[in-house]
Amino acid sequence: QAGTSYGRKGETPVISGTGQRFRCSMISAITNRGKLAFMVFGQKFKASVFIGFMKRLVRHNRGRKVFFIVDEHPVHVSSKVKKWVEGRKDQIRLFFLPGYSPDLNPDELLNQDVKTNAVGRRRPHNRVEMLRNVRSYLWSTQRRPQKVRAYFQHPKVKYAA
Repeated sequence: QAGTSYGRKGETPVISGTGQRFRCSMISAITNRGKLAFMVFGQKFKASVFIGFMKRLVRHNRGRKVFFIVDEHPVHVSSKVKKWVEGRKDQIRLFFLPGYSPDLNPDELLNQDVKTNAVGRRRPHNRVEMLRNVRSYLWSTQRRPQKVRAYFQHPKVKYAA
């Protein structure tokens, strides 16, 4: 449960919700200069999805090499991903964070922000509404580079600033 509410004195406030659970997946990349790239999707996170996201990053970087810091998620270290990156050494390089260290990953701060503000506080009634809320929140964050830069001010992720 996220946020606070109010009600009349002596009455318990009630916030409507369906009680159902909805899922979606998201992948994102943030820079210490305030840029945000993201993809929200309904299927499982697989190597093909990650490769598609990396292709977008490479294309949008217009010839400049992409340095991508990732955790050791099974998809990130899969043979498909390794093979794809190996063939594009001049375009992209992956750097791996130590295992079990989400506190070193500034992208995890964005994930927590999205879970709290786009999902928790808005209380979606169905999966489509949840996807719309997540995308809307990320588009809003994308237009606020100062907010993206702020994720890098956390003491444990200042190394990436």
